[in-house]
Amino acid sequence: MDRLVKPDLKEINLAFKKGQKCTTTFRLTNLMHTMAVAVSLTTTNPSVYSFNQVFSVIPPLSSSTYTLLISQPSDKPPLSSPPDIITVRSSMLPIGKAHQDYLRSLFSKPGPHVFRDATIPINLVGHQVVDFLISHHTQIPEIEFFLKKGISGCTGSQLTSLLKPAILYSNANFVTEILDAGADVNCKNSDKRSMITLAIRAGDLGILKVLIAAGCKIDNSVDRILHEAAATDRVEMMEFWCKRFGDIDVNSVDLDGRTPIHVTAVRGFVEVLRFCVSVGGKVDVLDCNGWSPLHYAAAEGHLQVVKYLLECSNVKYVLNNEGKTAFALAVDNGHLHLLDLLHLGSVLHRAARVDDIHGMKTCLAEGANVNGRDQNGWTPLHRAAFKGRIESVKLLLNNGAQVDVVDDAGYTPLHCAVEMGHVQVALALIAHGAKANVKSLKGVVPLNFGRFKNHPSVVHPVS
Repeated sequence: MDRLVKPDLKEINLAFKKGQKCTTTFRLTNLMHTMAVAVSLTTTNPSVYSFNQVFSVIPPLSSSTYTLLISQPSDKPPLSSPPDIITVRSSMLPIGKAHQDYLRSLFSKPGPHVFRDATIPINLVGHQVVDFLISHHTQIPEIEFFLKKGISGCTGSQLTSLLKPAILYSNANFVTEILDAGADVNCKNSDKRSMITLAIRAGDLGILKVLIAAGCKIDNSVDRILHEAAATDRVEMMEFWCKRFGDIDVNSVDLDGRTPIHVTAVRGFVEVLRFCVSVGGKVDVLDCNGWSPLHYAAAEGHLQVVKYLLECSNVKYVLNNEGKTAFALAVDNGHLHLLDLLHLGSVLHRAARVDDIHGMKTCLAEGANVNGRDQNGWTPLHRAAFKGRIESVKLLLNNGAQVDVVDDAGYTPLHCAVEMGHVQVALALIAHGAKANVKSLKGVVPLNFGRFKNHPSVVHPVS
């Protein structure tokens, strides 16, 4: 005889619930035909687990039911590695009955009269166990064991509800286990979007691949895959998605008329922007409010995005539905570092042309580039010299204007002044070191001093 009683299970699954006294039952059967058996139950963690009866008597060939419970309610499952176990000990009881004190004394002394009939592992199961494991997965050793046991006590709907946190905590192994156990891969998020959108928001390419392999489907009317990837700076996800599904429209719009380029312009993700453009993204699309991506980048102050958008297309003068340019939005939000790029240089050119000294001083104080060029390569000094605006010329020179800068045709500000006969301007430029003959890409461009060759202040260049 190697044991007197037999449990009805090999391991106990105890469903854990936060803040509650969790219980489960099991049965022990007396294998003796003619004699009662005394039973003792203990656990390896008596501070956590207890029984409704520690000592009991089972009549011949009869069974008794026992309750295992977690003594103190807790917010986290009492996981243990290796698992806590129940030890079942037994002893023959010829008298058939006994008081608790007698049974306690009977099992207090080891000897041949006491049999060790079974050791039963205690597994904590249920969706609250799995949810805890998901949120604490970096802190728990041997977590795969606990996960498999925890999942075994979940219903299909509970498994599906666990899919979202598993994705958000970026654990591809958990997602795989939950899906394999029966979770619905095509369940929807609270905003009616698919789990693929959730994976992109979490930024986990591995989970994205798991979901696709498991048959997860998207609804293009609500799942804005490229928009979501653009919002989270996930170039690698956009690349994967475009390669996997070659017919993706990078210029697709959301309910507000915004493309993925609008989204990345808001966030300031220049690498995502470059990728979108490389696969055919358009930077001049206006959303429902008439905002281009440049409007958003300017409003948010994203310098590198603004620079790149201006390289791709000149949309800086486009008005949104409120009648504002990107420049105006940058001004409204105090992004002075963008003003020269977006418009300030043009304002300085205009002020120099009309001799608006106050306007020029304001532009320069706000960071305008004194040597900024227009589409013909002219600087503000070219414009002021061409128009003969002597005060503007002096102001520009005193603020660092390059006196011998050449335009796209090879002309300097001095050329402009001489050609238009503006003596005082030419003299001021020469006084600041302007050279009479400047070699440009087209060779030496000679100056014609004929219009004011008799002016007493002119120092004629040596030919």
